[in-house]
Amino acid sequence: MIATSIKHSRLTVLVLSLALLTGCGGGGSGGQKVMPQPKRPPKVPATQRVAQDLGLQESAKREIKHALAANDPVLKAHAIEAIRLVMPADGQSDILAAMADPDPLVRFAAVMAVGDLKIDDTRPELQQMADDQQAAIRVASLYALHQLGDYRRSKELEKYSQDLVPSVRATTAVVLGLIGDPSALKVLRPMQRDQNATVRLQVAEAMWRLGDEAGRDELIGAAVSRYPDDQMVATIALGEPRDVRVRPHVRANLTADYAEVTLVAARVMGWLGSDEGFGVALIGFKSPDPRQRALAALAFGAIGRLDAQDYLAKLLKDDNPEVRIAAATAILQLKAN
Repeated sequence: MIATSIKHSRLTVLVLSLALLTGCGGGGSGGQKVMPQPKRPPKVPATQRVAQDLGLQESAKREIKHALAANDPVLKAHAIEAIRLVMPADGQSDILAAMADPDPLVRFAAVMAVGDLKIDDTRPELQQMADDQQAAIRVASLYALHQLGDYRRSKELEKYSQDLVPSVRATTAVVLGLIGDPSALKVLRPMQRDQNATVRLQVAEAMWRLGDEAGRDELIGAAVSRYPDDQMVATIALGEPRDVRVRPHVRANLTADYAEVTLVAARVMGWLGSDEGFGVALIGFKSPDPRQRALAALAFGAIGRLDAQDYLAKLLKDDNPEVRIAAATAILQLKAN
């Protein structure tokens, strides 16, 4: 149960895909319906100069804090990811508290955040969690310890790369990419032959993150797969290193057959310094599907234009909590003109 959610949440690092990308790379359609898309991306409106709404920012922070108190562990994990991304200084105590949460997904998100933020006074807890009953949490703890400069058990990741459970292998591949050490390619390259398609996709992401163009080429192929879930995951993974050379491949998915794919592409184009997906996000903002509205919010945040504030303010009041936390995260990513 933990593995599927972890796979999604860390793919946006596993970066704030916020578990919205259902079916991540398993060769299924995730239940999406083909939506007629234009042959060209919607027109991008000219940027309007507006002031940053500090009150809206405070509302966004309150929404993230509110999600931490949710009964839904997925929503709590999203909140931890949001704290890591947009309010790390204000939320470290929340991350530390989440390390002891009874739900393994929440603990996983917290431990990964500890590693990403290099919260140094967590070493004793991490050393204990490196022997947790949940394999994914053991892998996350090894990652966090490595990020804190404790490499004594890092070699255990090689063992997890050969685990019998595919989700453990996939999580290990993600962690090897996030560590950022090119020597991890020695472990990752044999994993390219894994029998599980999801594992292979995560391996390609990790390799590309480490600068291996063979991983990039694999992701380019998956970005035009017949499976929309693979398209979304591959598009996000292409953009993770922020290498503008992949823009043409991401841009092509602004007019994909699935609305969710176009919204992910809009977000990644934002990562790559382009607002070409702003019009796509405007369409998603009006969608009756909460998943599409949430993806639109994330696209607005990645693009970073302050004139998206009015749209995000509406999404911050959405009936769906996933949409609200996506909007809150995006609001705190917008840049002043």
